[in-house]
Amino acid sequence: MFQRMRVDISLGVLIPFILGGLAALFVLGLTAVRELGYLAGLTRVQFGYASAAGTGLTVFGVAMLLGRLVLRPVKQFLGRAKNLPMLKEPAEKMERARGAEIDALDKMFEHVTHVLESLDAKALFPEIIGESRALRGVLAQVAKVAPSDATVLLTGESGTGKDLFANTVHAHSKRKDKPFVAVNCAAIPPGLMESELFGHEKGAFTGAIAAKKGKFEQASGGTLFLDEIGDMPIETQAKILRALENGEAERVGGDKPVRFNVRLVAATNKNLQEMIGKNEFREDLYHRLNVFPLLLPPLRVRPEDIPLLATHFLERFGPGLTIATEALQLLMAYAWPGNVRELRNTLERAAVLAGEHEVVLAEHLPSQVRLVSASEPQLPIMPESRAKDLDERLEEIEKGLIIAALVRCNGVQVRAAEILGIKERSLWHRVKKYGVDPASYKRN
Repeated sequence: MFQRMRVDISLGVLIPFILGGLAALFVLGLTAVRELGYLAGLTRVQFGYASAAGTGLTVFGVAMLLGRLVLRPVKQFLGRAKNLPMLKEPAEKMERARGAEIDALDKMFEHVTHVLESLDAKALFPEIIGESRALRGVLAQVAKVAPSDATVLLTGESGTGKDLFANTVHAHSKRKDKPFVAVNCAAIPPGLMESELFGHEKGAFTGAIAAKKGKFEQASGGTLFLDEIGDMPIETQAKILRALENGEAERVGGDKPVRFNVRLVAATNKNLQEMIGKNEFREDLYHRLNVFPLLLPPLRVRPEDIPLLATHFLERFGPGLTIATEALQLLMAYAWPGNVRELRNTLERAAVLAGEHEVVLAEHLPSQVRLVSASEPQLPIMPESRAKDLDERLEEIEKGLIIAALVRCNGVQVRAAEILGIKERSLWHRVKKYGVDPASYKRN
């Protein structure tokens, strides 16, 4: 379109304009040197200007008509030439090159976003260990919901850290200076559930020698965390719903309602929707809890977080201990059905077995972890919206190994490159590629 417009301007307009202007100048110059008398009541100068203008316009019009007649076949030829294969191929190559440039820019912006998100996650949630994309996605949602009073439902497999995330939601809320009360619904006998949650009056039942506040009262003004809510008896669920809707409840053996103001966070590793179909969980309570659901990712879909978690646990259980590269590779290849809890217990055991050694070796790991390399690889199951391709998995593992080496070497890239068996420049390029900050792994 641009080329066609350029042809129209340069040939169809510019040439007639130049010809008309030259003709006008010629007539005006001729008039200036000739001695003419009065003609039709006009002075010599007036006659000269009028003649020049009229001649210029006439020449311009004639040139425009001739130009269109001459340029029409040229335009038709250019239009046909656009569809010729020999001219079309360079255009397609230019489009492909332009597309490649756009893809490169997209990757650059994605890399910058990745770095910024990692820095934000470290700054906002230092208590949560990990830099994986899956974990950052959850933390981004936590940052949005925490300042509100919305009910949060934490779901995910056992051992993914639901209690830690519940504490994090409370710590970043407007109620952070108020009580945080946690209740493990699976650990309370059904007969004592109502008394535990709503309290009881003195003499309400055998053994009730004094009045007692329930968990709702204790958490008033703060956050109440109901862990393993899928194990709550169905008869108690109706009372929970009514208490949440009304903001009050009666103690066992009492006749006066006790008011409270709590922000509720619930958690379960069960599928509540399946339980609703089996009449094991109330649908109305589910909708009351499922205001802001958060699905915590299992450890097997974020293997790049394993080196950071391993270092964190070893610092707790065996200060000064490091982990060998071979052992770390085994940890990253294992599927971790027990998630972070299983990893924590594994490293606590390894720290004990390492004893006076300064390094946790592969032989200090449990047999099920060591046998991973001898059996078929345990590919991670991806419950998320899309499965990762091989390149993404390899990048995550490579990033995890780089982080582990930097942690082991106190952030010194030269030593980390030696451990990884690569050149320092190669490590530098990988550090930039994955947005890793070596300085953040230096111990003070």
